[in-house]
Amino acid sequence: MADIEIYTTKVCPYCVRAKNLLNAKDADFKEIDLTGDDAGREALLKRSNGMRTVPQIFINGQHIGGYDNLAELEEKGELDALLAQ
Repeated sequence: MADIEIYTTKVCPYCVRAKNLLNAKDADFKEIDLTGDDAGREALLKRSNGMRTVPQIFINGQHIGGYDNLAELEEKGELDALLAQ
């Protein structure tokens, strides 16, 4: 199963959607809550090449992007293969 990390905040509706999609796929993921975590946000900025919004999703160390990017992978039928790696 893939190593999935998702950076979130407590009040982010797109974070909830991303987690719901991953849960529907029975994918285990590590959630990193950035609520009030300035150092964590700085680390995310570096890791995601400047992306400030949440969620930011990484699968097997590869930056996928946000919820829209995750949903697009699902629509194209590419998410399952990525999660199976």
